[in-house]
Amino acid sequence: MNVPEKLKELRVLMEKAGIDIYVVPTADFHQSEYVGEHFKSRQWLTGFTGSAGTAVVTKDSAGLWTDGRYFLAAEQQLAGSTVELYRMGEPDVPSIEAFIESNLSEKGTLGFDGRSVSMGEGKNYEKVVQQKQGQINYEHDLIDKIWFDRPPLSKEPTFSLGVEYAGETVASKLSRLRAKMTEAGATVHIMTSLDDICWLLNIRGNDIEFFPLVLSYAVVTHETVEVFIDESKLSEAMIEDLAKDGINLHPYNDIYDFVTQLSPADKVLVDPDRMNYALYNNIPEAAVKIEQLNPTVVFKAMKNPVEIANMKQAQIKDGIAHTKYMYWLKHTVGKEKITEISASEKLEALREAQGGFIRQSFAPISAFGEHGAIIHYSATPETDAELKEGGLFLSDTGAGFYEGTTDITRTIALGEIPQLMKDHFTLTLKSNIQLSKARFLHGANGVNLDILARAPFWDNNLNYNHGTGHGVGYLLNVHEPPTGIRWQYRPSDSYQFEDGMIITNEPGIYIAGSHGVRLENELLVRKGEENEYGQFMYFETITFVPFDLDALNADMLTEEERNWLNAYHEKVYELISPHLEAEEKEWLKTYTRKV
Repeated sequence: MNVPEKLKELRVLMEKAGIDIYVVPTADFHQSEYVGEHFKSRQWLTGFTGSAGTAVVTKDSAGLWTDGRYFLAAEQQLAGSTVELYRMGEPDVPSIEAFIESNLSEKGTLGFDGRSVSMGEGKNYEKVVQQKQGQINYEHDLIDKIWFDRPPLSKEPTFSLGVEYAGETVASKLSRLRAKMTEAGATVHIMTSLDDICWLLNIRGNDIEFFPLVLSYAVVTHETVEVFIDESKLSEAMIEDLAKDGINLHPYNDIYDFVTQLSPADKVLVDPDRMNYALYNNIPEAAVKIEQLNPTVVFKAMKNPVEIANMKQAQIKDGIAHTKYMYWLKHTVGKEKITEISASEKLEALREAQGGFIRQSFAPISAFGEHGAIIHYSATPETDAELKEGGLFLSDTGAGFYEGTTDITRTIALGEIPQLMKDHFTLTLKSNIQLSKARFLHGANGVNLDILARAPFWDNNLNYNHGTGHGVGYLLNVHEPPTGIRWQYRPSDSYQFEDGMIITNEPGIYIAGSHGVRLENELLVRKGEENEYGQFMYFETITFVPFDLDALNADMLTEEERNWLNAYHEKVYELISPHLEAEEKEWLKTYTRKV
């Protein structure tokens, strides 16, 4: 079926179920950012492949809401589908709730699969529906009834992450979590976010695209831990180890019945953004619900010394792979045919050669020329452009090593490029440097610091339509809350910077139809001097890949920025050159020269 045919079949089911508006989010039952093939209902229905977006279908229309990263991609993919694109955050574009309020008839019914909508989103929908004296039907997965070749749930095996990588035992993590439960007055904590559960249990798997996570739920009390998981994915040794920590295993889907048996006297800690609506509604009404952030969200964001040491080693591995990659690109383009996809495959092979490589940490962005202006471009066989001299190549990719997760962007000049491209590259580099040099008092967050990155752009009446940075997990989500860097306040990623957090620094500029530039390093949050003014903090750059001097307009840099760049490149050479072949080492010496 094509998209209009799918929408027609969906509307037939909506009418039979008495549903006036049906919402199809981009989510699994755990509110994961990336989802396994089984859960790609929105993609299947609309044809839009981006990792963020929500479809809303009425009896006579359909819309797709997505953010600025995907405007260009969504516009292209939705062409001819009858699905209208709603650009979130743009002037005069209604929110999903406002659209539902305008289009839901009095006493109408809003429908969705309650397992794939967060508790917070569901409660927002409730408010809208109540204003219309309507009702919510969250018990039907209508897409499942028309998606006849839907992939099954993953059966991929799990693996343990040893203390030599995790840096802390399960018992220690449980002790810390229970202390926070006591502080909150909770007797039960229901966990559904996969990265939190995998962090707590020191396990990883292969159930989510790019992220090494395992489909599971957990219910933690002060005495027991009940984990709901497909036990066939676990080895006997893993089952024994989990049992030693008082962890009881149950079938994956039994969680929904289990929570109905909680005592009315229980005080249940739930995270509105990380629990699905159906599960929340299965908790006995008499039980007290304590709504707050999962304590593990902050725990896992603050990397321990073992994790930090490992993640620095992962960055060295990626620095070696990227330097070899840049050398290869510079010496091969124009001599052999290289495309966006073949270039991406080359980088993956170079990473794999470093050892301990598990997988890419997100869908690679390998974008030449005008494709670089599409912020989250993903090359396909149909769009796979050949790399040629005279343009910019943007590579935003990441790796999952046993030592940790990386996320690096470099924009590379292929041959001689126009002056405007050099100016845009340098403007982006100035932005990256200004944020890297930040010194700030403890208590500051990304909203406070984003102006440092945007000032070079805003001074020239320019901007980029995405956040400047995000947290990075340790073999978990590459976009890890609760911290980020953006000028607009968002509760989900505006937590204060704490020692041990790892944040990306990735400003960019995007010129539709021409080129894009993005330059990304990872930053480790560190404690600096403490004095009468308070605890000062700073960022330590832990990514070591040269910035392409062929794309630089050095005249645009201040003396302070030149000094930073020269010191950075000196460190890159020191750490990376011992691992290179002679000709690569000589090339790196030239490409880390002082400017």
